[in-house]
Amino acid sequence: MAAPGYGKRTAPDQAPRTRDDFAHLPAREASIAAHLDRLPDGAAVDIKTLAKELPAYGQQAVASALRALSAAGHLRRFREPVEGCTQWVSRSYFSRTARGDAWWETFLARNARPSAPSPAAPPAQESARQRASHERSPAYIALASLGCSDPRLTLSAAECTALEDLAAEWFDRGVTPLEFARILTTGLPDVIHCPGAFTRKRLIDRLPPERPETAYAPSPRRVMECTGCGTPGRPEALPGGLCRVCRGEAPSQEPWEPAQGVVHARVSQLRALAQASR
Repeated sequence: MAAPGYGKRTAPDQAPRTRDDFAHLPAREASIAAHLDRLPDGAAVDIKTLAKELPAYGQQAVASALRALSAAGHLRRFREPVEGCTQWVSRSYFSRTARGDAWWETFLARNARPSAPSPAAPPAQESARQRASHERSPAYIALASLGCSDPRLTLSAAECTALEDLAAEWFDRGVTPLEFARILTTGLPDVIHCPGAFTRKRLIDRLPPERPETAYAPSPRRVMECTGCGTPGRPEALPGGLCRVCRGEAPSQEPWEPAQGVVHARVSQLRALAQASR
């Protein structure tokens, strides 16, 4: 398996595997694409690793083939955060089915990783209590968990059901379960004789305002990178997943540098003005 970066990820919604999946590619690119297709998710697909696994091709050949696969719509590289921490890594998404730039841009805009396989259906002998627990809403679960944050707000099942709609309004306004528990359990009196009535009052009195969508827009979960050199950029700036340099084009704008004679003339002018002012 790969270190955090360069691990393979399989793009979603691909057609079934056939013997002609890469017949449209040159022999070298088709061979490397077939190798990538067989690798499991998480396998290292950086240039050095692939060159070791494919002794027929050196590192330069592998790098050139990866750029060609990107231009053909089979490969894109994204920078995304590692689950549970702030570290960002580069990962290569491979699609057996060739995709156009619009498809990859839409995939990037989803702002989420491919969905995990759906869990298996519960066994027939599962109890009614277990089935009910799977159907509980986040609001009900948050209410039932208040007693874990502070025993004074331990609620019964009936109280959780009665207060569920009020709590759901909190989550509709963007409150997280952690914030929900913190707000409701902060500053409690020493004794609470009726936790249900007390919680109802707090749910009404401390209902947070609706959060503007623009002020709390989620940070991007993925950023596209050039497959060849790793330069990040907007999808429209990376057609085929490649920057201008890796596509063999000249940069769109050359950095402006004044000619040496212009600089010397300007320096002489400033010196003359300084002497005149004396």
